[in-house]
Amino acid sequence: MSRTRLRVGVIFGGRSGEHEVSLVSAQSVMQALSDLGHTVIPIGITKSGRWISGSQVAQQLRDGEPIDQSTDLITPDAQRALTSVSTPDGLTKLDVVFPVLHGTYGEDGTMQGLLELADVPYVGSGVLGSAVAMDKVIQKQICRAVDLPVVPYVVIHAHSYPEHAAALHSEIMALGYPVFVKPANLGSSVGITKVHSQDELAPAIMEALTYDTKVIVERGVVNAHEIEVAILGNENPEASVPGEIISSNEFYDYDAKYVDGASSEKIPAPLPKDVLERIQSYATRAFTAYNCSGMARVDFLVTDTHDIYLNEINTIPGFTSISMYSKLWEASGVSYTELIRRLLDLAIARRHARAQLHTSYTPKNNWYQQ
Repeated sequence: MSRTRLRVGVIFGGRSGEHEVSLVSAQSVMQALSDLGHTVIPIGITKSGRWISGSQVAQQLRDGEPIDQSTDLITPDAQRALTSVSTPDGLTKLDVVFPVLHGTYGEDGTMQGLLELADVPYVGSGVLGSAVAMDKVIQKQICRAVDLPVVPYVVIHAHSYPEHAAALHSEIMALGYPVFVKPANLGSSVGITKVHSQDELAPAIMEALTYDTKVIVERGVVNAHEIEVAILGNENPEASVPGEIISSNEFYDYDAKYVDGASSEKIPAPLPKDVLERIQSYATRAFTAYNCSGMARVDFLVTDTHDIYLNEINTIPGFTSISMYSKLWEASGVSYTELIRRLLDLAIARRHARAQLHTSYTPKNNWYQQ
């Protein structure tokens, strides 16, 4: 399907703590799309929420340069803005959109809702899958509902934390240290702290609350193997070979992921075959339970005795050619360009299936006209 030449709008940047990560992923995606012969329409979103287009958008966002207001995508409505983009070269109709937006206002269902309203095919999960997968608390509640193993956790809300801090701290102490304190709706390890003692807890919670109004505190799994699995598909998702992350820091934080360059991976993960198969099964079950489509990366914690805990799912994972998602598929026999091609096919197929559904209904007795 995507072997024909398509006009692909790639959306990146965004109002998120993962803005910079998005720029790196998008550059790699746009290059692969160009290599496949598609016409790439870059669509950048600044940290303040402005939408801009043009060949230099990625560089402008990366360098933080002043941006001419004339490049703004100012159109009468969301549909025109997303299906026929005003670019320096004129009005360009899009065949499909590839959102490469990590975190809030991009990976959480908000962008997907806008694209649904615009009635344009787009890569990745829909509104529901994106929203529930973004929220670490909702993720765990769904996992429990479908018997997928997760670590014990405590939820903190900004509005009630000051009044109930002592009780919540006691509840967290019962989990046992170390614990991980995380913003509920963010990725790339932004705002996450590993807490080793009660003295470190309150500062870590306050740090997480600067990024989200809801925080999750999870029991740490000592000496855990950090295992990741890539998922590809719609109704019948496939799982890649699992891989293990060897973090350069105490845990796989932002610096270990993107800054120091010292982390490494083992693909496939050095675990028994039956354990790897269980991890793959859990990954596809979670993908389906969350109502995901297109792609996702599912992260696990595995103990030395092979207890498995589903850590989280990412519906728009890091997407450079050396990101774990693409590396896992490379090790599973799917090249980076083939991965991009299949994702476009899945996006168009999903849009086609939804287009067959009725969007109007006429009751037999026409009660509304009576």
